[in-house]
Amino acid sequence: MIIVSDTSIIANLLVIQRLDILRAVFFKVLIPPAVNAEVMALEGIGTDLSKYKSADWIKVVSPKNELKVATLREVLDEGESQAIALALEIHCELLLIDERLGTKVAKNEGLSTLGLIGLLILAKKRNLISAVKPFLVELKEKAGFWLGVSLVEQILKDEGEL
Repeated sequence: MIIVSDTSIIANLLVIQRLDILRAVFFKVLIPPAVNAEVMALEGIGTDLSKYKSADWIKVVSPKNELKVATLREVLDEGESQAIALALEIHCELLLIDERLGTKVAKNEGLSTLGLIGLLILAKKRNLISAVKPFLVELKEKAGFWLGVSLVEQILKDEGEL
């Protein structure tokens, strides 16, 4: 399965020191250079990147269609634009992206997307983690990952954790 990722999922998992979840669900993840730069910038705010730097299963691949990247840049940031352009070029099966506008644009381009919560639910379904709730709490407390109260309740209810 060919997977391309934007920054958010990788960054949030690094902040809570659980990049291993991404590796357990997907054996190889491609990212564009802008996403790599955004992740590397986390080191400047004290995030431990040792697991990221040694992750030989994450490959940096440059999108070739600069015009597509430039067009996407009219509404999205560089990382999202490169990730969507790369995903389109290589016909990836799944784009990992959280941001609402980026997800909408990706879906309008015909891409299948999955966000961090979807990744956690998938990890639980595959018995890689036992519950989603502890991760939601940790993401909120350590990474500032925000979800509305009603959405959290719905997720926990759907997962049998409420």
